[in-house]
Amino acid sequence: MDDFNPEPMPPEPVGGQWGSRPETAPEATRFLQGPQSRGFELGQAVRVFFELVKGFRKLHFVGPCVTVFGSARFAEDHPYYETSRQIGKLLAGRGFTVMTGGGPGVMEAANRGAKDIGGRSIGCNIILPKEQKPNDYLDTMVEFRHFFVRKLMLIKYSYAFVVLPGGFGTMDELFEVLTLIQTGKLEDVPVALMGVEYYRPGVEMLRRMLDRKTIDPADLNKLVITDDPGEVADWVTEVAMKQFGLSYGPKVKPRWWLGEQFGRWWRGRFGNV
Repeated sequence: MDDFNPEPMPPEPVGGQWGSRPETAPEATRFLQGPQSRGFELGQAVRVFFELVKGFRKLHFVGPCVTVFGSARFAEDHPYYETSRQIGKLLAGRGFTVMTGGGPGVMEAANRGAKDIGGRSIGCNIILPKEQKPNDYLDTMVEFRHFFVRKLMLIKYSYAFVVLPGGFGTMDELFEVLTLIQTGKLEDVPVALMGVEYYRPGVEMLRRMLDRKTIDPADLNKLVITDDPGEVADWVTEVAMKQFGLSYGPKVKPRWWLGEQFGRWWRGRFGNV
């Protein structure tokens, strides 16, 4: 009988505990690598809390938003860039604040469209190892280290969502919104997919889910799929205004003791510097 050769033992975990690589991993990456030291995790909890507070304070008075999702990789001469710019212009013309992830590509185009007609333009930028530079068409910009905090802000302040072609991040945002609506965590807001040809395979997959009864027919009714920016703007306006009215609810007044009156005075005098 041949000698038994067992598999080599796995190396000892770096740092003495599973998932902990303090010497090699950036702080934001370590956060998702399993249990860390108690001090590190407490510090991260505090950082997340202050990141949430920063987002709430910055976006508290932005008004009714529509968030536009899509890829950062489309250049200015791409048809999807022009489509996004048109949708930003039309939404701003109907009184919405246009919110995006604040980066280039489709995001820049939507913000730019809003600014073309003097509308309000908001960006929630993510800080990445390879820096994503905020675009030049933002009235207000908030930066976040954690995707989940950024995604919360993009969803929390929006009456509707317009999803143009994009990659993993765009799909993540789309299905996060659909899941929140499906589970009742988010009111039944309009969701528009723009790019019929691009999204055709995805729509076929959704219909397969429906056939297999993993989703309900009502879940597909939440989507409008079109290439027409005017159709999207009209539909978003009709549904969002009918469901939510012309404001989020009672008007919220700035409080001087929270520094909010000073912030408005500063922006009026010096702008966003």
